[in-house]
Amino acid sequence: MYEPIRTKSVHSMADDADFPHRSREEELDIQLAGHLAALLAVTDELRALAPAADLDAAAERLASEVARLRGGAQPARSSVATAIHEPHLTALHQRAHALAGRALVVAASRADTAAAILAAERMDAHADATRLVGAS
Repeated sequence: MYEPIRTKSVHSMADDADFPHRSREEELDIQLAGHLAALLAVTDELRALAPAADLDAAAERLASEVARLRGGAQPARSSVATAIHEPHLTALHQRAHALAGRALVVAASRADTAAAILAAERMDAHADATRLVGAS
């Protein structure tokens, strides 16, 4: 009555050898390193526009965290800055605050205390800087 199935079903499980698999921890490491590297890029831009000792220290801590998460590979650093004006500084601090928030969520998800503390400190610092720049 029915023709037997002669081909493999499209719904069958893929062979494990077809593509590489990463664990959840590896995926979270990659995500966290990406968020921290983006935060480092914004921090470097802020350092070029408005140099400050706390930004220098934060950039070094961010670079070491990214290197740790990437197995020792140092992150790319930027020293090029765009035109200096106050709204740009405010926008950079707001972007840095948002990136630090994303990093905090991922760090908390993977229970990385050091990265979570660093991200929370950066969130506070950028929130304060946004208020100061906006008030002047």
